[in-house]
Amino acid sequence: MFPLVVGATPFGILFGTLAVKSGLSIAGALAMSAFVFAGSAQFISLGLLAAGTPVPLILLTTLVVNLRHILYAVSLLPHMRGLSQRWRLVIGFWLTDESFAVAIARYNQSDRSPYKHWYYLGAALFMYANWQLSTAIGIWLGQQLPDATQWGLDFAMSVTFIGMVVPYVITVPMLATVLAAGITALLAHSLPHQLGLLVAALVGVIAGFTVEQLRTQKSA
Repeated sequence: MFPLVVGATPFGILFGTLAVKSGLSIAGALAMSAFVFAGSAQFISLGLLAAGTPVPLILLTTLVVNLRHILYAVSLLPHMRGLSQRWRLVIGFWLTDESFAVAIARYNQSDRSPYKHWYYLGAALFMYANWQLSTAIGIWLGQQLPDATQWGLDFAMSVTFIGMVVPYVITVPMLATVLAAGITALLAHSLPHQLGLLVAALVGVIAGFTVEQLRTQKSA
């Protein structure tokens, strides 16, 4: 998780800085990171709050943007069947892009360790603690340095996501998924409320599934 934490740190700092500039209180910014804990949802919420958007629309928008977590949950479900409902709630709350990338890699290893969910929890808590600290640093910087939002810190998150995706591009269906989703994300970038991300995710899943089915039929 450490490399992903390094990449997420500037992103958290940027959120804290923008939260102050957007008029959100210090307590509100800290609470959002503590209870929402979703970078994309938090950034979108800031923009909508600053524009005076009604709360129900903000909730709906963040829900749509984070629908990709359903795909993560489906991938983790086979590994969660023996866990209690309490553990599933814990894993669900701390499910992020980074924790999923680390956890699914561990779950896909061939050993039969019964404690992989503890590995997941350790990685997730590390990211969670870092996000809270980064937010606090960003809030402080936002008060001390008026131009901190112009430092280009958001670029670090793009690099982090590339680092998470590339190791998994080891089969033709995975390559098709990445290419289809990437191209769609670029073409649909202008859609409102970041809906292009959702469209790209769906197109990527369909492309990967289709290629997998074609390969299966060909080898049958």
